[in-house]
Amino acid sequence: MTSAPSPLRIWVVSDGRTGIENQGLGLVEAISRQRAVDLSVKRIGWRGGFGRLPWWLNPAPLRLLAPGSEIAPPWPDIWIAVGRATLPLSLRMRRWSQGRTMVVQLQDPRAPPSAFDLVIPPKHDRMRGDNVFPILGSPHRVTPERLAADHARFAAQLSALPRPRVAVLIGGKSKAFDISPERAAALAHEIELPVTQDGGSVMVTFSRRTPEAAQAILAARLRHLPGMVWDGSGDNPYFAFLAAADYILVTEESTNMAAEAASTGKPVFVLKMEGESLKFRLFHEELERLGAARPFGGAFHSWTYPPLAETDRAASEVLRRYDNRA
Repeated sequence: MTSAPSPLRIWVVSDGRTGIENQGLGLVEAISRQRAVDLSVKRIGWRGGFGRLPWWLNPAPLRLLAPGSEIAPPWPDIWIAVGRATLPLSLRMRRWSQGRTMVVQLQDPRAPPSAFDLVIPPKHDRMRGDNVFPILGSPHRVTPERLAADHARFAAQLSALPRPRVAVLIGGKSKAFDISPERAAALAHEIELPVTQDGGSVMVTFSRRTPEAAQAILAARLRHLPGMVWDGSGDNPYFAFLAAADYILVTEESTNMAAEAASTGKPVFVLKMEGESLKFRLFHEELERLGAARPFGGAFHSWTYPPLAETDRAASEVLRRYDNRA
């Protein structure tokens, strides 16, 4: 009788920001659906101003880590790192582990892909290479099981809401986009009219990047509608909103929220913000080509499409390459 293989020891390494860390956790959770995993989450920081410097100006990263950054051997089987802060470590991990650790970097590292075993960037970054595996959007933690569990937790607040139920996912300021008070007021009007006409309800959530003035305007102008406007206190109903929604509205600056929404198989409408970006236009065009999303034109309509499963696809690629190394 053969014994079961040992779990894969996987580290998820990031600077601890929730949106960044969740990309790595989502990928590991997808791997764990195919293989036993022993997960460790590593949150790092840098002493002084070294976290703001380019990776090539950090000459001794292990000595310059801030207290609490527990990066030390024994090294994992698979190192999954997310974000610029991890690069001084990721770029040396293969040498430190003498090639035993498979180094996976999420997002575009702005460093030679050959320095890693696998890079998983968004498709719209247009990276190419033998060890580059682009996906639409970013890895995430949305699964039917998670949606069902969170929907059950918020059933008392959501089950009686009139249909259609519209999840409204508001992001905020980024390098390419912004949401001024004027645009926030216009968005509120664009959302309010069809919800009122259809006799539906709203489920509104904001991100940490939503400007305070824009959040206040949207909350004030949508709160009179049937539904729920999350004010940031208590448990986050984000996954429950996705589960309960008939339609999902998402602002155009967030690839994460759009990819998560498209994994539900529900109609996704993209809300226009202030600003332009070629990368984001390519991303939304790909979502449209796959039938997942359309620009919001002030009215709701239904369609169907296969839910996006990019995180599971990336997990399969990690395991395929890991097995080939062995």
